[in-house]
Amino acid sequence: MSAPVSSPETPVRLLAPLSVLALITALAAPAFAQDLPGLGETPAQRTARRAAMAPPVLQEDEALQAAIGSDTRPAADVARDSQRHPLETLTFWGLTPGSTIVEIEPGQGGWWSHILRPYAAATGGTYVAVDKPVETMGVADGTADLVVVARAFHNWAQDGRTDPYLAAFFEALKPGGVLAVEQHRSAEGLNAAVTAPTGYVSESYVIQAARRAGFVLEARSELNANPKDDHDHPFGVWTLAPVRASSGRDGANALTPAQRAEYDAIGESDRMTLRFRKPA
Repeated sequence: MSAPVSSPETPVRLLAPLSVLALITALAAPAFAQDLPGLGETPAQRTARRAAMAPPVLQEDEALQAAIGSDTRPAADVARDSQRHPLETLTFWGLTPGSTIVEIEPGQGGWWSHILRPYAAATGGTYVAVDKPVETMGVADGTADLVVVARAFHNWAQDGRTDPYLAAFFEALKPGGVLAVEQHRSAEGLNAAVTAPTGYVSESYVIQAARRAGFVLEARSELNANPKDDHDHPFGVWTLAPVRASSGRDGANALTPAQRAEYDAIGESDRMTLRFRKPA
């Protein structure tokens, strides 16, 4: 089966209880953040590394809460909030009122755009959706506050787009601007040429590519990690929700109801959540 294409400063107040904050883990120590993740780690070492991460402060942004809670968001989008953690993820990425936000390849579904577009409008910011960043980033060079890339690196890894795209993001961002990444995550040590067609790439693949473009890795989060996902599915990441592919072309290799239920129980993919910054 061929892989389908997936589609900073206003004072704020502390918002969430510790039970919610515990969901977010971010690495902020600059020296450690520059090390490539996971290479040679044992499961115990990875658990210890995650436990050592300090959570960022989850802050109140009434406009963001309103955008997330709006009754204009599609019901199917809202149903995925427990899997994708929009308030926590956008807080981790450092979204602020009045930002110029560029979202890369949001697709027809536009899960993030249904939050980011009304948020930008409500706070006097700008939202731009970009499908061909090498041709245009939709903003003048050095003016974007935030570039959002969600679930796209596996597509770019298959046809040589990763480096030119990241170079375009770097040029569009203002000094100190943020590149925000959410991406299906493979195990470390695997070749992206092998894993990308299944929808996954490793954290080190993304980090190395971002560094080549000039970005600094500022923080990593396990907010969207899913230990139930072993990354090995008959129809790649698209076997899992929300796509839930259950057969190959012409119905070949169809999953049984029991198999379908097993994959549904995993939930959405295991994902890296990264924050890079363009040096000031």
